[in-house]
Amino acid sequence: MAGETAGTGQRQQGAATASWETGGRLVSVILATYNERESIGEMVRRIHEHISPVEIIVVDDDSPDRTWEVAGALGDPSVRVVRRIGVKGLASALLRGILESKGEIVCWWDADMPMCPETAPGMIRLLGECDIVIGSRYAPGGADLRGPARVWTSRALNGLARAVLGHGIRDYDSGFIVLRRSVLDRVLPVPTGFGEYFIEFMYTAAKRGLVIREFPYSLTERTEGASKGSPHLPGFLGIGFRYGVRIFVARFRAGG
Repeated sequence: MAGETAGTGQRQQGAATASWETGGRLVSVILATYNERESIGEMVRRIHEHISPVEIIVVDDDSPDRTWEVAGALGDPSVRVVRRIGVKGLASALLRGILESKGEIVCWWDADMPMCPETAPGMIRLLGECDIVIGSRYAPGGADLRGPARVWTSRALNGLARAVLGHGIRDYDSGFIVLRRSVLDRVLPVPTGFGEYFIEFMYTAAKRGLVIREFPYSLTERTEGASKGSPHLPGFLGIGFRYGVRIFVARFRAGG
């Protein structure tokens, strides 16, 4: 089975999965970037290869490597670049992209995840039977192929999130998502922090009865540029602490 059900809602029968093929529905892909000049052109190319019709919204936090300039110089009318000066943060960048987007289907993933464009169409097809689809390393068929420190940290955090938050979600810190635009009328990312925003976003969505499914994919180490995460143990511990705190904040902010 391609997707695993999570969340608490029920969708009425009758909306065939096939009706949620990408053809005819504008898909908004949001890419929050910082020092991605080496990979942004290839990411845009891969998106066009797999998704149509599409708008690509690049929200760049004034990258020192001028990613915003490279993206704008692509000369692609489907690409819109938002250069933020004096403002930083993944969660707030994604929220800005959401507010700029127009598509009936909205997606986002890290700009350094090259496997996402070819995985997204399968996720979009699942929207015929749910509200949100998460790209999941922990659904059957998925995998996390990064280094041991990153894998162990993520597994530990997801174990804690499942224990504290529940709702059957396996990959609470995925950051790879496809959803119906109507979802955004009921829940938006809280624009603080880095990847930990995703934990609270998914928990709030599940708590409000939105139907969530997980679609397997394999996450690999990036091949170009530098990872946004810290490669050092103190950095990992700091990230882990922030994510752990956000798990409990999410539980109590949403009313337990």
